[in-house]
Amino acid sequence: MTARRNGFWAALAAPGVLWLALFFLVPFYVILAVAFGTVDPILQTPAPAWSPLDWDASAFSFVFDGLFSSGGAFQVVFLRTLAYVGAAVVLSLVIAYPVAYTIARFGGRYKGLLLVALISPFFISYLMRMLAWINLLQADGWVNDVLVWLQVLDEPRNWLDGRASSVILGLVYGYVPFMILPLYAFLDRIDRSLLEAARDLGASPVHAFRLVTLPLSVPAILAGVVIVALPMFGDYYTPDLLSGSPSTSMVGNQINLYIRGGQQQPVGAALVVVLMLMLAVLMAYYLVATTRAERRLRA
Repeated sequence: MTARRNGFWAALAAPGVLWLALFFLVPFYVILAVAFGTVDPILQTPAPAWSPLDWDASAFSFVFDGLFSSGGAFQVVFLRTLAYVGAAVVLSLVIAYPVAYTIARFGGRYKGLLLVALISPFFISYLMRMLAWINLLQADGWVNDVLVWLQVLDEPRNWLDGRASSVILGLVYGYVPFMILPLYAFLDRIDRSLLEAARDLGASPVHAFRLVTLPLSVPAILAGVVIVALPMFGDYYTPDLLSGSPSTSMVGNQINLYIRGGQQQPVGAALVVVLMLMLAVLMAYYLVATTRAERRLRA
């Protein structure tokens, strides 16, 4: 009976596994073939090396030299990306946690309506929402009008002239709902009797939150961090639209530049692989941390 049940679930999982194999593993191997390949000298198009025996690691050597050699070309870009993504993730968490907590604890019968209000911006494309931000951040936009009216600024400021703050806030605006939804889903399932037990033992609401709710929500926090951080690392629309300056270029911008740069496609593909390795380390940490958190909760 157990073998039959396992076979049934394996059969249900087979289409998903085949889908991942077709639309992830195959494209990933194509990226590897381009990264380890060369460029056609006549057509100036990538010449992928499909056989591992023919792989040429010169593109990876160029990328690693730019990352680890003194004054390397990619050091500043990778460090800037880490700083931007780190700041955006922290701001997203600071914004998302109170929102998710409020909806989960005090939303009542309006929880569904509030969640729809959070999801509704996704009905509009990300590009259109960033273009709206451009209008808001221009010298004659509403942001400057409000800040001047509040006397925060003496005169209008150009927020689109290569400011790191504009890029970070744009990342937060674009991805913060992805942080709110997993936090809400977890916080809404926390057993209220645990909080009542903490209150009965003399804990104040603040202490009950710090000692019960916050530790229980660590897996959801890690899940939200991973969900928003992964696409942020590859984002290149936001810096292009809200800055357009090399001083705010991120890894995604460098990949886009090299992929479109004639004979530089292998370098762009190598950057993709290096970025994926970095994100794989982040995912491994997430899996280890969530496993440890679950073990502590069970104990």
